Amino acid sequence: MSVGEELVRQGFEQLFRERGLDPDGEALAGTPDRWLRAFEEFTTGYDEDPEKILGRTFEVDHSGYPISVTNVVFTSVCEHHLLPFSGLAMISYMPGADGRVVGLSKLPRLLDVYARRLQTQEQITKQVTTALELYLKPKGSACVIGSEHGCLANRGARKPGAVMVTGSFTGVYEDPATRRDLLSMLGGPAAYR
Repeated sequence: MSVGEELVRQGFEQLFRERGLDPDGEALAGTPDRWLRAFEEFTTGYDEDPEKILGRTFEVDHSGYPISVTNVVFTSVCEHHLLPFSGLAMISYMPGADGRVVGLSKLPRLLDVYARRLQTQEQITKQVTTALELYLKPKGSACVIGSEHGCLANRGARKPGAVMVTGSFTGVYEDPATRRDLLSMLGGPAAYR
């Protein structure tokens, strides 16, 4: 056990005591360890390399159409409140002049690299398109995310069911008409609820 893990365990036990709870009781005895395991799982994205995920490409005659994946389910943890937010993402790119594409599973994996970090939704959306631009050199890339945030649903404003929608668009998708066509074709962003 690391020093940090021991400090977290002690902190939980102290918080429980201050709330009048028994940290050694049957229900709470393993909670600090369970939280530490969950935290480790929620932050595995720090161990992943987007370049490695997008590094293997192949040539396909795509005739200038976008390559997209929709309804990609994800969960992340808000860096402000350490509460989860979950939702759906749409990721798309227009292959570059070289016609190189990545396997379809690489787009959801790229999303997970960034979602499995302490995050904000705005950051994830931008990080996905930045990585696509950097490693695939497409004519354009897009990422739209809609998700429900634990911090909005369960504390403060307490508005369960409210969905935050963010988008990042580069290259050809910066053109409003091209972006509108893409979103219409893929059913977003209204579909991200």
